[in-house]
Order: sequence, then C-alpha cells, then structure tokens
Amino acid sequence: MKIIFMGTSEFAVPCLEALAELHEVAAVVTQPDRPKGRSGKPAAPPVKEAAERLGLIVLQPESVRKKAFVEVLAGFGADVFVVASYGQILTQRLLDLPIYGCINVHASLLPRHRGASPIQTAIICGDRVSGVTIMQMSRGLDTGDMLLKQEIAIDESDTAQSLHDKLAVVGADALIKTLELLQQKKLMPQPQNSDEATYAHILTKETGRIDWTKTPEQIVDLVRGCNPWPGAWVMMDNSVLKIWKAEKVNMDTSKNVMGQVIVADAMIIVQAKGGAVRLTQVQAPGGRRMADVDYLKGRVVRVGSVFE
Repeated sequence: MKIIFMGTSEFAVPCLEALAELHEVAAVVTQPDRPKGRSGKPAAPPVKEAAERLGLIVLQPESVRKKAFVEVLAGFGADVFVVASYGQILTQRLLDLPIYGCINVHASLLPRHRGASPIQTAIICGDRVSGVTIMQMSRGLDTGDMLLKQEIAIDESDTAQSLHDKLAVVGADALIKTLELLQQKKLMPQPQNSDEATYAHILTKETGRIDWTKTPEQIVDLVRGCNPWPGAWVMMDNSVLKIWKAEKVNMDTSKNVMGQVIVADAMIIVQAKGGAVRLTQVQAPGGRRMADVDYLKGRVVRVGSVFE
C-alpha cells in the first residue's frame, strides 16, 4: 500500500520502521525541529531521524491545516494515512484525502484513556492491563471506530517509560496486522461505547505532586506513572524533592499524621492514607538520583516532620 506516515515522538518510530519494510511510504510528516536542552538548539524529532535513516521524504509543516500543504499531500495519491503520536489535529479535508481514510495508533484500549497521556494515565489509575487500539480517525478526540486491539499486562514494576517502550512495539505489530486485514477487506470496524470513555488529560508538573491523603497504592502508582515525566515530587524545607521510585510498606502507622515522616535512618518512610510509603529513590534540587539510604548520609530528614 502507498502510505503517508504522520508521527513525531519515539513511540511512533517502530511503526514507521515496520511500514517502511513492508509498504511504500510515500512521505513522512512530522513536527518541525524544536529547541531542546539547555543549549536551546533545534533538535530533530525522533521520527525525522528515523525517516532520514530510511531514506524517506520528510515534510515538517508548522500546520497541516493550510490549503497549500493539503494539496501537497493530495499529490502523493496515498491509499491511507497512518498517524501515530503526531501532535497536530487533522481537518476533515485531510481525513477524507486517502482512499481508505486515516488510521491512528493509540496507546490504550479505547474507549478507556482517550486523549494526550494514555500511557501515564493507565499507570496512575492503577490499571493492570493496557494495550494499543488501531482506530479509524474521525473529527472527535479519539472517538473513531476501532479496527483492531492488542493488549498487554502492566507489570507492577512498570514505569511510564517502560510501558511506553513495550506499547511502541505492540503498536507496530498491531498496525501491520490492521493493514493486512484492510488489504484483504476483512476489517470489521467496531463503534466505541462513549458511556465507557475516560480521558487522559495533558500532564503538567502539578500532576506529579504527591497527595498524602491517597493510599500507598495510589501514591506508588503516581510515582510510576510520572516517571520520567513530569516526575513525582514533594515539598521539603521549601524546596522540591523529586521521587523516582517508591514502594508500599507494611507496618502499623495508625497513630501518625498523613504526610508525616515516620522513619528517617536507613530509609525514608512517610505516612499515607491507611498505610505507609517508602521513598526508595529521590533527587534533591541540582543533585542526582540516589537511593534513600544514600540521600540520608548527607542530608537530615527529621522524623515527625510533615510534607506539605
């Protein structure tokens, strides 16, 4: 099949590589180079780097909505557009261009976790199963008919990064299966039940702020789901302490205040709702990530103090 691929982030790279091996990728549409890091120098998005490595045509419009760019895409005569973690909204005119329309690789089991952060949200919400849905795109937010689903278990040790990496591979596999069924005219689109829909909103730094009125399980899931972005954190001595790993601790904590430090010698343990959480890996401002036992060797954490 002749395909226009639209993607930007690392999640989309396995999809592009799989398509390039089995189909004709007429062009790759990705976001413009953006400033990155402390230098502020423009950096190519991962999909651009992959496309150039594969010798593919790369297009980087500031907006896909402009008439002139729509005409450029129309000129390729593609059978289908494949969209994976692209970052721009497609107009109806774009959706109607290819013969088979536009299909999207979405990193959740729709209609659960529609929206911008399905991977992180799945972990934060305590889900034990995730997956990828290949969806026929429509004008709504991830509301199109489902073409194929492929699920995987979420391990208790998974972070947003590790689950992202697993789902990127699953997404590529599901995409290739979908295109095979499309060519064979064996796809059976299934409408989504909007009554079952949940939404994965854009994450901000505030998303990672730990609320000690939550249960230990909820706090551990938040830490996992915010790793690496935006990172879970607490306020300690008027500065931010990042929390990269945490675990539930089984101990009698019924007499403590939520958010109170109850152990601070070889480990940092804090009271939560109905239990306690050990902060197993932390990072002070300007410092490096370290185990709580190492952090305590150079800093004082007072037993009885309460995190905001």
